[in-house]
Amino acid sequence: MTLQTLKTQTRSGLIDTVIVAFPDPFGRLVGKRFRGQVFLDSVLKHGTHGCNYLLTVNMEMDPLDGFKIASWEAGFGDFAFRPDLDTFRLIPWQTGTALVICDYVREDGSRVKEAPRSVLLHQIELLKKQGFICFCASELEFYLFNQSYHSAFAAGYRDLQLSSDYRIDYHIMQPSRDEPLMRAIRNYMTAARVPVESSKGEWSRGQHEINFTYAEPLPMADMHVLFKQGVKEIAGQFGKSISFMAKYAPSEAGNSCHIHISLWKGGHNLFWAGSSTSKSSRRSGRLTQHASSLFRHFLGGLIKYSPELCLFFGPTINSYKRYQPGSWAPTRMAWAFDNRTVGFRVVGEQNAFRIENRMPGADANPYLAFAAMLAAGMAGIQEKLDCGDEYVGNAYVDPKLARLPASLDQAANLFKNSKLARSAFGDEVVDFYVHHARLEIDAFNNAVTDWEKVRYFERI
Repeated sequence: MTLQTLKTQTRSGLIDTVIVAFPDPFGRLVGKRFRGQVFLDSVLKHGTHGCNYLLTVNMEMDPLDGFKIASWEAGFGDFAFRPDLDTFRLIPWQTGTALVICDYVREDGSRVKEAPRSVLLHQIELLKKQGFICFCASELEFYLFNQSYHSAFAAGYRDLQLSSDYRIDYHIMQPSRDEPLMRAIRNYMTAARVPVESSKGEWSRGQHEINFTYAEPLPMADMHVLFKQGVKEIAGQFGKSISFMAKYAPSEAGNSCHIHISLWKGGHNLFWAGSSTSKSSRRSGRLTQHASSLFRHFLGGLIKYSPELCLFFGPTINSYKRYQPGSWAPTRMAWAFDNRTVGFRVVGEQNAFRIENRMPGADANPYLAFAAMLAAGMAGIQEKLDCGDEYVGNAYVDPKLARLPASLDQAANLFKNSKLARSAFGDEVVDFYVHHARLEIDAFNNAVTDWEKVRYFERI
């Protein structure tokens, strides 16, 4: 959507509302709605402001203590929203509405380092200094329920009805019941410049997956957060609800966010060294001879550093309940061609040759997850790390392989002590996200769960 189109449609009355938002540490879009003409007359030129406590609240919007960036002692002042005009788009599932995503900046115009979009932009700038362009794409899984969000909340999120009665991975018949909603999602999202390639049933009951067309990291992250908010809004219009929890139920598969990534220069995929694949190598699935040294270094960095950067792949208490053997979520650090038991699955050939990171859950903040992958991969290139031999077998049951962190507490400790995290992101960013994790851990430890009541109410 061009600025001229926005002006024309605002004058004609086709657009009367512009959402001005930035992504918060949880990956939520927060901001304001402006009348279209006010946006054109004021916000477009000067931006707008929002309380800097938006970076230091929990999921319930409670202001949290102990942050340097904003506090009661400092008075919780304002930071500025600076619109990124490249993100203008119509929101077709909302009447007369457009949206622009903003950078969160200080009064002097400098980006707030701790803001997720700033963290990713810094890594992209470092990448471009090396002459590289990154392309990536996220796959998002979610559960669809037949209750609305209001009714699910009123029920305490108990006894919810999944949209299918049995597992629907690649099924066509059962997901047809959800097709009115899924069709709306595919078409609305594409109209909002979030190009959807496909949707499919996933492994569990009521679970679906959406795949996006690849893009550079920043626009992909912008599309990702808009998608997560948009599908919830669209589902609400159908009287249904959607959850991106990493692990909704112990007996069901988790929701993943597989991230596909490759590096490019001059229109060529730098991960691919060969000109074409032979029939024999394609049949055997062994494409090692076509992988470039840069690919091996980048993947080597991912394998070495992903455990200590896992906080950006699994940011919640719930994230670590997804990492279970035989669950389709990885638990060990290994790579292989087209093997879904490893952390890094290598797929495609020639310009489609890429790494699939299977570690992030659907609860990951895409700006932070993409930033972590770039930091780890580029460290691998700088240090000339090698990814080693392709893993063959079931990585879930191999005790020789390095494990992912088992909890948010372990991930926060690894991130806090990571030399790479501090050199790549800066001390302010590391300390900020570690403190967020610590406060979430404290909140969970102070909660009394249903599991405890069932186990101890009568029998202890």
